[in-house]
Amino acid sequence: MKRKTNQKSYARVFLFLMIGMLTLTNLYAQEGATIAVNGNVKDNLGEPITGASVVVKGTTVGAMTDIDGNFQINTPSNSTLVISFIGFTTKEVSVAGKRSISVTLEEDVALLDEVVVIGYGSVKKEDLTGAVTTISANSLARGMAVAASDLLIGKAPGVSVINDGGAPGTGASIRIRGGSSVSASNEPLVVIDGIPVDNNAINGMGNPLSTVNPNDIESFTVLKDASATAIYGSRASNGVIIITTKKGQAGKPKVAYNGTFSISTKKGEIDVMDAGRFRNYVTEVFGAGSEQVKALGSASTNWQDAIFRTSFSNDHNISVAGAANMLPYRVSLGYTKENGILKTSTMDRWTGSINLSPKFFDDKLSVQLNVKGVYNTNVFADKGAIGAAAEFDPTQPIYSNDSKYGNGYYMYLKEDGTPIDIGLTNPVAFLNQKHDESTVKRSLGNVQFDYKMHFLPELRANLNLGYDVSSSKGDVTIEDNSPMSWVQGNFKEGWGDNRHYTQLKRSLLMEFYLNYAKEIGKHRFDVLGGYSWQEFYRKDTNIYPYSSTVAQQKDATFYKEGDSYESENYLISFFGRANYTFDNRYLFTATLRRDGSSRFNEDNRWGLFPSAALAWRINEESFMKDQTLFSDLKLRLGYGITGQQNLGSDVGDYPHLARYKYSKPGANYFWGDEKVQVLRPEAYDKGLKWEETTTYNVGVDYGFLGNRISGAVDVYYRKTKDLLNKVPISAGTNFSNVLLTNMGELVNKGIEFSVTARPIETKDWNWTLNYNVSYNDNEITKVLDNPNPDYAGIIHGGISGGTGTNVLIHALNHPFNSFYVYEQVYNSDGRPIEGAFIDQNKDGVIDTKDLIKYKSAAPDVLMGMTSQLAYKNWDFNFTVRASIGNYAYNNIQSNREAHGGAIMYDPSGFLKNRVNSAAYTNFSDPQYLSSYYVQNASFVRMDNISLGYTFVNPVKYVGSMRLYGTVQNPFVITSYNGLDPEFNNEGIDNNIYPRPRIYMIGLSLQF
Repeated sequence: MKRKTNQKSYARVFLFLMIGMLTLTNLYAQEGATIAVNGNVKDNLGEPITGASVVVKGTTVGAMTDIDGNFQINTPSNSTLVISFIGFTTKEVSVAGKRSISVTLEEDVALLDEVVVIGYGSVKKEDLTGAVTTISANSLARGMAVAASDLLIGKAPGVSVINDGGAPGTGASIRIRGGSSVSASNEPLVVIDGIPVDNNAINGMGNPLSTVNPNDIESFTVLKDASATAIYGSRASNGVIIITTKKGQAGKPKVAYNGTFSISTKKGEIDVMDAGRFRNYVTEVFGAGSEQVKALGSASTNWQDAIFRTSFSNDHNISVAGAANMLPYRVSLGYTKENGILKTSTMDRWTGSINLSPKFFDDKLSVQLNVKGVYNTNVFADKGAIGAAAEFDPTQPIYSNDSKYGNGYYMYLKEDGTPIDIGLTNPVAFLNQKHDESTVKRSLGNVQFDYKMHFLPELRANLNLGYDVSSSKGDVTIEDNSPMSWVQGNFKEGWGDNRHYTQLKRSLLMEFYLNYAKEIGKHRFDVLGGYSWQEFYRKDTNIYPYSSTVAQQKDATFYKEGDSYESENYLISFFGRANYTFDNRYLFTATLRRDGSSRFNEDNRWGLFPSAALAWRINEESFMKDQTLFSDLKLRLGYGITGQQNLGSDVGDYPHLARYKYSKPGANYFWGDEKVQVLRPEAYDKGLKWEETTTYNVGVDYGFLGNRISGAVDVYYRKTKDLLNKVPISAGTNFSNVLLTNMGELVNKGIEFSVTARPIETKDWNWTLNYNVSYNDNEITKVLDNPNPDYAGIIHGGISGGTGTNVLIHALNHPFNSFYVYEQVYNSDGRPIEGAFIDQNKDGVIDTKDLIKYKSAAPDVLMGMTSQLAYKNWDFNFTVRASIGNYAYNNIQSNREAHGGAIMYDPSGFLKNRVNSAAYTNFSDPQYLSSYYVQNASFVRMDNISLGYTFVNPVKYVGSMRLYGTVQNPFVITSYNGLDPEFNNEGIDNNIYPRPRIYMIGLSLQF
């Protein structure tokens, strides 16, 4: 009885997911007498089944049951009805002239075995031996999702997704179980319908994953431990995300539409002084008759209000799925218009996808054809306007009719009327007079042939041919005589700027494998072996045409000539996997992959990446048969090695070769009167090789009370050695001062917990809760091959203000991206004392030897919770998540609190605004390296809340219609002093495009 309750519950959970998707309308005529048949479909417990499919056998004529399990269909009196619903055995019922039919469907355990997509194949969830999380995109409580990465936020334990702010089409940083590298990429490998895609940046496109429309996604599979990821070898150290898109199914064409309209508003602003308070502050600090007071204007301008706006966006997607002459297909088209809250920022995107999945030769040959494309146009707003708005004098106007300002925008001027070339750019002019536009076309697709041998059905051959091609172009133009043209760039003489760029990226894939699966008595074997070849090609071009006749009258050598960059690299692999199951209780998995990368020299080109895993299905043991508490209990043990060869575009594809590059502009050699730009050698390591990450994982999958409560617990230990690291080299050499080499070790260890509960399941009420929490500890355990106690670590993380100041460090026995600051001393009131820091080495002097490794930008704990509550046709959903233990360097405060020297008032004659906290700290000189600015950025964020209502069969041909309203980013709870505690900038808060609050209404139709 427990099992039956679980199956009934399963059907109920998918009530609103399946409504409309199984809609079949009666449009076909048949030979013979046609009668109207009324019927009712229920389960074996007598509960009505909503959304069951009723089809006239041999045709595509059909209907769908309503919320009470009732249906009506016009059919020949001698026909047979085929009645089906997911999780239940399909039943055929003869009409035989009857006008009323009652049908009971029995639960089918076999259909309820969830199949999980893994690398090069799929397995039943109960047979998994690795740490794998699956997420159905249809079951997500979502807000405004523009890219695939948006759907993952807060949904999987150990997975962190941080968008690069709130700009339209913005990119995202994805981390699985923390970062495993220091200088190389920490992004996971993304596989879309069998294509390992290049997830590196595409010029002119904010988020490479926006190629796939979220409405086209069927599911995500997140592979986390090495026993699950090692099949991808050299690219799997940071985990693997497999995205599976929706496919066509046999039956009458089904049309679906999803559309949203949204309003985005500014959620907050940087806490700077308004005009009145700024006047009082300047007067108080410098005195009534001071030069500073004389520099004040008479206006009252809120510069942040001037650059931000309330914006309107919309998104539409329509799909058609079905089968034509036994050819299953799905076609979709999407359009997104996203306007950012920062003025001038916008994105227009068209997406399209085609999927064909025919079968031939008595279903022995299966073909999957996938083609996806995107046409994306962007207008990028310069985020520098945000920083300028927080700093520009609020007593000055935006515009001026005075002819001395030329283009009508207020500028800081010298006494002779010429612009101050070290001044700030008018924030509004920043947006209106810089034009950064791009057009990106990208397509990825593949055709996959899977053939079951006629002579040996247990043996399959699979050939996968794929491509990923993007072409982008863009123009960056700064108008002549704009404020920017006077205060930025190399020459600051009012010339504009004009750059045109293009980029072509191409990846070609060919993979082939053989798979043999056989079950003999209590033994089940599944063996796979294959070969993979992938090419990556990239070409970049920059053209710098003259921007104006003014420029042509100047020295033309000031303008750069065009440049181009072209590169390629290859990855060749051999891989194998063996799965063995005994008596459905004991499972063993072993994988091996050998990768060769052209990025390393011949001696280090090949890497070997093995893994092994064991699992014990405890609930299948005889001593567990009579208990009713556990419906699932499985113990997993895993070990494996994965690699890293994604070095980043800044080091190119040939870091192991001797190379030369042009020196910086101005570093010239004089040959007579001619200036010659010199070449200098790049530092290189001929012995450069793979990073290797070894992972140990122990996990338990559990289920209680007929899987009303289910989930997993995992404990892991990951150690990365031979870190691909950028380290400084000795001064005085003729090389560049940074070398990419293998040096150092890094450890991540942690625990993950996830649970899915269905607390309420009745005829009218259904409630599903998903909760996950993870803890990760990150530590650099080795920095140098030869330990040096005087070596602090790799210092990096430049900030605004204090030229050359860095606040981050990779240091021994500390997390990577630790902050590197002085420990602040406070007075009895808790206020920081200017220039007072703790003398760590007690030598009586505060110098660099007193800097400490302090806190980290990475969180210790991540949590996420999704709730889906349904009452009859109503649904209420929300997603909330938390990040605990992450710190941020508040560069907004550190650069805008002090008032002394030229910090607040520049002697050339202009003032800079201060944050309101300046009155609290009252610093005269900037304290850039104070630990006071390293602030706790832990937060709890409500991502979205939605309320919807579904109409069943509201009008003819419409199976269901859902109307809903959503609020995205309604609130965040944090003690952080900045605008937003969540950003993707190595923990340095400066010029972050703020996340808006979004109000959205949506409509979903299933025809």
